[in-house]
Amino acid sequence: MSIFIMPNRIEHSILSHLLLVMFCTCLLLGCQSGQQNQINASEEENTIDIPNKIMPLGASRVQGFSPWFESYRYELWKDLIDGGWEFDYIGTETEIGSYPNYEGMSFDPDHQGRGGWTSGQILNSLESALLETGVPDIILFSSPGGNDILDGLPYENIIENINDIIDLFQDRNPEIVILIEQLAPGKTSFMTPELTAIFDQAVLDVETIAQEQSNDDSQVIPVNMYDGFQDRYLSDDVHYNEEGAEFIAQRYYEVLETVLE
Repeated sequence: MSIFIMPNRIEHSILSHLLLVMFCTCLLLGCQSGQQNQINASEEENTIDIPNKIMPLGASRVQGFSPWFESYRYELWKDLIDGGWEFDYIGTETEIGSYPNYEGMSFDPDHQGRGGWTSGQILNSLESALLETGVPDIILFSSPGGNDILDGLPYENIIENINDIIDLFQDRNPEIVILIEQLAPGKTSFMTPELTAIFDQAVLDVETIAQEQSNDDSQVIPVNMYDGFQDRYLSDDVHYNEEGAEFIAQRYYEVLETVLE
């Protein structure tokens, strides 16, 4: 028995087969293109610059208690915005005061300042704090050992704690930048000869610590808050008013301009 297939049916069969092959090919290429686009998008995300993560570290001069006394953080935040820098304050503490928006942005309230804390308390809190915040790129180390000095704690312990704090940060981030204050004095009427002598020594020792702790990868930079600081910058014996906060913020900003990315 002979089977006869009409030519138009043969052509139709071949055409259907070709269309199926073309469809599968386009589908395959489309999937590969989509996968490549996903890879490219992922690579672009990985190359986006992460903001400079800045941790304001210290005690009440970092924390502030507006309107009774001020932290420098708000004034510095405005300076950084004016400079066009991309950054993020980090810390486990949150600003409790109220500050106005600036340039259409609300104040970043995060910090690592706790009123009354000594260098030992700061050191002991850092492991858990860094688990919560992640590791910063830049530390603003405020008035190191200030409360220790006021509490009459052994001076050699202060220096040891400051070095241990720096060691801890450098261990977590070998390229970290640490700005460490040469702490501003209290009011003239408050600064006894004994306190003045210790503050003067601390200014010198912070300079030495910065030199010894800096290395090829990690800068430790002293920021002189001592020279030029005046009684009119204080709201009480030791805490800043708004003018004092502006003074401290400006000193920080002058250094930050040289290290921010």
